Parts: sequence; C-alpha cells; structure tokens
Amino acid sequence: MNGQPELTVIMPVYNMEKYIAKALDQLAKQEDPNFKLLIVNDGSKDKTVEVAEQYRDKFRYFRILNKKNGGLSDARNVGMANVDTPYFTFHDGDDWVEPGYTAYFVRAFHDHPNVAMVSCGYFIDSPHRHNKVVGSPNDGVLSKLRTYGKMTNIFNSPVKGYTWNKGYKTAVVRKYHMTFVEGLAFMEDQIFNVHYIANTNGFYYNAVPLYHYWQREDSMVHHFNLKMVPDNVKANWYVWKTIFASLIEQRKEHKQDHTNQNLISEGNNNERKG
Repeated sequence: MNGQPELTVIMPVYNMEKYIAKALDQLAKQEDPNFKLLIVNDGSKDKTVEVAEQYRDKFRYFRILNKKNGGLSDARNVGMANVDTPYFTFHDGDDWVEPGYTAYFVRAFHDHPNVAMVSCGYFIDSPHRHNKVVGSPNDGVLSKLRTYGKMTNIFNSPVKGYTWNKGYKTAVVRKYHMTFVEGLAFMEDQIFNVHYIANTNGFYYNAVPLYHYWQREDSMVHHFNLKMVPDNVKANWYVWKTIFASLIEQRKEHKQDHTNQNLISEGNNNERKG
C-alpha cells in the first residue's frame, strides 16, 4: 500500500530486553508495512533501547521516544500526544502479532467509516498454554450497550477492555482531550476505552485473532499487592459511573429525537389538512 501511513503502532516499553526482539520481528513481517512504529521508552534500565535500535532499518517509519520513568499510563499518554496519523493502536513490548495485524485496522476503518473504534480478536499464550483463541469467530457493528457488555465481560469475550486489540481515531482523542488515568495499578486501559465509547458512536469488532497476549509469570498483574485492592474499587467505580451516565444520556437523546419526530409528523398532518 502506498501513500502516507494511516496507522501508528504505539509501543510503551520498560525493561523489555528479553522480549522486545520477538515483538519487533513479528511487526517487521506485516502484510501492510506502511505504518508508523512509535516506541516510548519509559526510562528502561536494561538494554531495551539498544535491542530496539537494531530494528530501525526494518521499518519504513521508526521512532524511539525516551522519557523519564512515569508508568504505563504516562507512556501511553506521551505516545498519543505524538501521533500524527488518522488511526493508532497500542502494542505491549512483550507480546507479538500476526502478519495481518496492521492491515486489519486500516481496512476495518475504511470498510466501516462511521465507527469510532475497531477491535480484533486475540490469542492468550503463556509458558503453560499455547495459542488459546478467545471467543467465537464472529463480527459485527455493535450498539453502545452491547459494546460496554463485551468490554466488561470478565470471561470469554473477544473484545474486553484491552488497548492492544483496539484501533482508535486520533481526531476523537484530540477532540475530547482523552488521556489515560495515571497512578492505578491496573484497569487504566478499560477506563480509557469506556470513556472513549461514551463520547462516540459506532464500534466494529472481528474476533479473528491477530494479537498474541503473552501472560508472563513475572508480570505485575499476576502478583498481588495491597495497592490492587483500592485501585480495583476506584477503577470499577470510574468504569460503571461512566457507563451509567453514558446510557442515561443516550436514553434522553432518544426520547428527544422521538419527540421531535412526533412534532414533525403533526406539522405535516396539519399542513395536509389545511
């Protein structure tokens, strides 16, 4: 595909020297290589940057942003602030993707121009489990209510609240000044996605798996700490408060539209009678 890239892949990394080579190897094999890769180095103390630099010549558009350590949300926010393409997605430094990953997002937005977000399916990989496909192979454009349902489903949803299987419109983020909440141990991605959906209309998903989510035994989410308890309460409060407010507002809009339609119909009937 020719022309200016339409998609940026944002990859926040922190001490990923053991994993980032595989991530970049797979990204370099994309069927559509016309995308921008933006690596946000969040103050890594190992050789993450040195490993990443070895891949610079394998990508058409390659950039590393080095910043002081501020956490995952801060790194994502820095990445979004530097996006200059119509669409973007996120990619964790310890995961990897199928060859059709980048092409999927661009194609999905082109095929469904009225949607604000698109989502692909994913695998779950771990040292004890290989290539588990999450969800059934279906697809479609969802209502706001059904989108919330698939995002908050803690079981077998091919959507959920992750960022790495989602494609976003840069214009939406700019219009609503959207950022990731900082200071939370987890669920900041789900909060962001719920806010994004609350401000927009139109969500398309296809459960065909294109992303490999690597469940490391040493990752933060698999090690309990006391901060997770209040953060879990706070994050769920953010999520459900936003969902309920969004659905109430949507209901008000539907009622207003129905009232306006009735007024228009009455006016037309009166004109005919006259």
